[in-house]
Amino acid sequence: MDEYLQKLRSGALKLYALEQALPAAEAVAVRRAYIEAETGVALPTVGAYAISPDRVTRRNCENMIGAVQVPVGVAGPLRVRGEHADGSYWLPLATTEGALVASVNRGCSIITRAGGAEVRILADRMTRAPVFAASSVGHAAEVVRWVEGHLDLLAEAAATTTRHGRLVGATASVAGTSVFVRFEFTTGDAMGMNMVTIASGAAAEVIERETGARLVALSGNLCTDKKPAAINVVSGRGRTVAAGVFLPDDLIRDILKTDAASLAEVNTRKNLVGSARAGALGFNAHAANVIAALFIACGQDPAHVVEGSLAITTVDPAPGGVYVAVTLPALPLGTVGGGTSIETQAECLSLLGVAGGGDPPGEHAKAFAEVVGAAVLAGELSLLAALAAHHLARAHATLGRG
Repeated sequence: MDEYLQKLRSGALKLYALEQALPAAEAVAVRRAYIEAETGVALPTVGAYAISPDRVTRRNCENMIGAVQVPVGVAGPLRVRGEHADGSYWLPLATTEGALVASVNRGCSIITRAGGAEVRILADRMTRAPVFAASSVGHAAEVVRWVEGHLDLLAEAAATTTRHGRLVGATASVAGTSVFVRFEFTTGDAMGMNMVTIASGAAAEVIERETGARLVALSGNLCTDKKPAAINVVSGRGRTVAAGVFLPDDLIRDILKTDAASLAEVNTRKNLVGSARAGALGFNAHAANVIAALFIACGQDPAHVVEGSLAITTVDPAPGGVYVAVTLPALPLGTVGGGTSIETQAECLSLLGVAGGGDPPGEHAKAFAEVVGAAVLAGELSLLAALAAHHLARAHATLGRG
């Protein structure tokens, strides 16, 4: 180790090049020792981890020095009645927020006792939107018309880059001389951002060649990736999922300690009116909480919680109770690629029965999306009930989170 530390100090070896000279585990240890010496901070716990660094250092994390451990709790069982996920599920939730797992667990309990959450995937399209420069507004309009008339040609170009992705839509829009083309792809079991970016590049080359518009950037922010945007609420991104359950009055009283009218009023005044007054893009209680916990546990890109949080929660009066639903317009997720193959994350996906590729392709990702939708519904129900019954502060205090 001393030899490599000296090379790092002298500049003869770069931190990022350690894996080229050493096995991955040794490279991580040398890099950590160097950082410890440079900063004077000991990192023994960061350096104690169970995952194998071999694949992680190649595919997931540059300049690795160890791992941060996030506690994983389990909530459930949660009865899900989807078209791809149909059964009872234990939810792995990675979080450091006390009361979150307990809250989701209570939501799981009432949903299961009510017969389960009905879940449907309404759309399945990952997007990438290159921006082109036209020479005039007339030229920009010509580009739009060309794109609208040549989807087949663009799909053929995209197909040369991937066996799993398929271009299924392209919408062009104009701002002055800027032309944005929002490509939509199905991506099988992958979340698919890398896949659609490469495929969009091939399609963009065709647009340049055929229209004379100049490609400025492969992402023009109309995608919209990892940023709150109304287009994702309206048009969707990734999987669009809706989950709902009818709750009878007796279960609301016995489990949630409130009543149907109070649930509906809290949802209207908080999730709908309050969110509108704030200018929010999401109309929900805390969808991001549940999505983040599942995403971290299951190897998803945590930044996509931004899109996932653009959820709408509704509470409709019904004879003998209420029908509560959540709609998640933009849920980018996958069961292959990214962090899904890291050992701990793969175990959490296996707990849900969705690890790896599905048969047919896309089946596991769709099932995972349905489970996430039902889990968000559980979280929404529990928090709405805690607010309606004025129990929120007491629950946090009881669990040591004032």
